[in-house]
Amino acid sequence: MDRLFRHSVAIVAFIVGLFHLLNVSGIVVLSTRDIRVFHLMMMLVLLFLTKPTLQRIADTLTDRITRLALVALATAVSLYIMSRWKDIAMSGGETDALDAWVGLLLIALVLEGARRGVGLVLALISLAFFTYPFYSELLPGALSSRGYSVTRISEFLTTTSQGIYGIPLGVSATYIILFSIYGAFLSEFGAGDFFFRIANRLTKNMRAAGAKTAVIFSTLLGMISGSAAGNVAVTGTLTIPMMKKEGYAPHQAGAIEAVVSTGGQIMPPVMGAAAFIMAEIVGTPYANVMKVALIPALLFFTSLFFVVHLRGAKSNIQPLQQPLDDNESIWLILLKGGQYIIPFGTLIAMMLNGYSPFKASFYSILVLLAADVIWQRRISTGIFKKSVVAITEGAKSVIPIAIACAAAGIIAGTLGITGLGSKISGLIITASGGITFLALLFTMVTAIILGMGLPTTAAYLILATVVAPALSKMGVPLLTAHMFVFFYGCVSTITPPVALASYVAAGIAKADINKVGWTAFAYGITCYILPFMFFYGPALLMQGAWPEIALAVISGGIGVFCIAAFVVGQFHAPLPWPMRIVVGLAGIASLHQGLATDAIGLAGFALVWKLNRPARILST
Repeated sequence: MDRLFRHSVAIVAFIVGLFHLLNVSGIVVLSTRDIRVFHLMMMLVLLFLTKPTLQRIADTLTDRITRLALVALATAVSLYIMSRWKDIAMSGGETDALDAWVGLLLIALVLEGARRGVGLVLALISLAFFTYPFYSELLPGALSSRGYSVTRISEFLTTTSQGIYGIPLGVSATYIILFSIYGAFLSEFGAGDFFFRIANRLTKNMRAAGAKTAVIFSTLLGMISGSAAGNVAVTGTLTIPMMKKEGYAPHQAGAIEAVVSTGGQIMPPVMGAAAFIMAEIVGTPYANVMKVALIPALLFFTSLFFVVHLRGAKSNIQPLQQPLDDNESIWLILLKGGQYIIPFGTLIAMMLNGYSPFKASFYSILVLLAADVIWQRRISTGIFKKSVVAITEGAKSVIPIAIACAAAGIIAGTLGITGLGSKISGLIITASGGITFLALLFTMVTAIILGMGLPTTAAYLILATVVAPALSKMGVPLLTAHMFVFFYGCVSTITPPVALASYVAAGIAKADINKVGWTAFAYGITCYILPFMFFYGPALLMQGAWPEIALAVISGGIGVFCIAAFVVGQFHAPLPWPMRIVVGLAGIASLHQGLATDAIGLAGFALVWKLNRPARILST
């Protein structure tokens, strides 16, 4: 991409980022539809300016002409829709032939955008759903549906709020872009370095300190990245070489980074991007989503912490006596990092007090800027330069998410107009025979398959419209159903054979892709088990009396340790397979809510403890 394209991208990205900041501040006030149309228009423009048509013709004259033509077409189509939607709404939905043709062009642009920005998998899935109404009459059984014309589908998907300009794109235009800009501000003002120093200090002189630093560091950054693969790319360049130097095999270092980067998206308070969409779809305050996700997220990361420790013990990795900033205490580091802690605290406090997430992120940015001035004791030109870069980079990072949301609108709209969504749900219910466990199992398999090869946000959007309704129809609480599929949408990025986060980690670690993928699957096994456990044990979702919740946390902690011991094959000493199976079953029993299962889990844990040679478990 030549200089003209790079400058154009920077200018457009800054404009769209600034527009959204001014909108949330109340300085610029537009209707919801205008904001969504403008948002998608700018994201398509940015996408076509940054992504080549095909890699083999990248930056050739043909490629540049094609990209500029698509930029012009996306702009013209969006401006037309922006000028027409009020007339259509006021007339009760009356459209004409030109509206349908413009709508078809928009659908084609979104499909091409999905191919370039997200991947061929999402583009093909979206295309399959878009074309379904045209041949659905010919299909047998439950898949058969009333047919619709191309113009009818085009109008429905582009002139109503149930298609491309539906809830997913609305969330991208509000919550996601503001949090992406917020994350870029934190990164640009040095929060990444602060998080790394904190993580390094907390793990100083521990066995497997590098891996434990990776767990903490990637968790902190993974919350705000919104992309497992992107988080691996950012943090893995630091943590993977550190783990390899410490003594971990390349595939183990890559797997640890892939798993923890994936899990960052389930860790409150930010939880990547998909959780904001969940709050909107379910119709609950985002604070409720944070609340129910907290204990499962903590258990998942505790499990991974145990995995890296036990893996280090099994590989005889010794503590490194090379502390960072030896004369600087943890409290001094925290004091120096107050300019990041205060804004983060502001964000959490505002959301817990009922402010919308995008309002909270906006004011947290202002607090970050004020804190930077206080800590630096002056207003420098650097603050303005960093702000421009943060706004620009934050807007650019939303491009694939916004395109995925628009593509998901095609899927959701098709499911709605044809009734296919309820039919898929019905198939899951029918296949399960009304047995809840089987329905959960089929839902898990479907969720992982549909999520493979997709970023978390795109995966969740599909699962929320296709799979989650099946659980709701069986009486599963709506938020629990969506949290269930959300977890599997997340772990699809580390599930072979298509595991995006593992692939990126393998490249950095210079390890075999399949070896990294299957190792990451094993290390992250707790995340595959937890959704079943919080379905059968609502205390894990902080639902119920406090004694029940406290007991669930304690037994859950024992459970994830046992599962980690099963995965690694290490307790005090290496575990033979019979004891490994016992400790694995003890872990599952401990995670399951109930006094009887807790007693069984504790008994299994105690048995293995006694038989496997007493020693300190968490020696440092």
